[in-house]
Amino acid sequence: MVVFDVLRATTSITAALAVGVKEVRLFGDLDSAAQAAEAFGDGALLCGESQTVKPPGFDLGNSPGDFQKNLHAGRTAFMATTNGTKALIAAREAQALFAGALVNAAAISRELIGRQLPVTLLCAGTRCQIALEDVLGAGAVLHHLLTDVDAEPTGDGTMMSLQLFQLHQHSLPQVLEQTAGGRHIIAAGLRDDIPFCARLDDLPIVGSVHDNPLRVVKLDS
Repeated sequence: MVVFDVLRATTSITAALAVGVKEVRLFGDLDSAAQAAEAFGDGALLCGESQTVKPPGFDLGNSPGDFQKNLHAGRTAFMATTNGTKALIAAREAQALFAGALVNAAAISRELIGRQLPVTLLCAGTRCQIALEDVLGAGAVLHHLLTDVDAEPTGDGTMMSLQLFQLHQHSLPQVLEQTAGGRHIIAAGLRDDIPFCARLDDLPIVGSVHDNPLRVVKLDS
C-alpha cells in the first residue's frame, strides 16, 4: 500500500529521508509527538503542523524544503500532521506500506514492481474530503507502473487518477497552487512549499513504514 499526502506530509517525510534523517516517527496528534520527542532527548527533531503552520515549540513545521543535511542528518524526526501521519497510522496493518508523493513517484513504482504485490493507493485527503494533489500523486505512480509493466488499472477511481495526472503532468506547480490545500499553504505564507511538492520524480527515495515504534525509514536502493 502507498499513502499519499502530497501537500505536504509524505513529501516532507521523503525530503527528510533524502537529507539523511535517520527515521521519521509518526503520531496522530501534536502532544503525543512532543512528549515522545522530549522523552527521546538528544537527536530528536520535532516536526508538525496545526492549521498549516508550525506549532509553538516545534523545531520544524511541515515544509519539505526546511530539512537540511548539515542540520538534520542522523537525527530522528517526530512528526504529527493534520492528515498525512493519521493516514499512515490508519494503514499500518498493510503487508507493505510506503510514503508516496509526486517527488518519489518513479521510485515508488520501481519498488512496487519489484515486490510483485497487489497495489493499493490511498489518498489521505483533507478532513475526510478528496484532495486533488493526492489523486495526482497516485496517478503519477500509476503512470509509471503502467509504462513499465503489462497491467490494467481497475476501477473508475484508478482510471480517473491516471488520466488526471496525464492531463496535468506538465503543469503540476500551477495545478497544486489552485487546489484547496495549495491555497491554504499560500495564505499561510508558505508558497515555496508548492514547487517543491510538484518536483516530479526528483527524489529517488522510498520511505517504508515499520512498527514498534511506528516509523518511516529509507529503503536501501
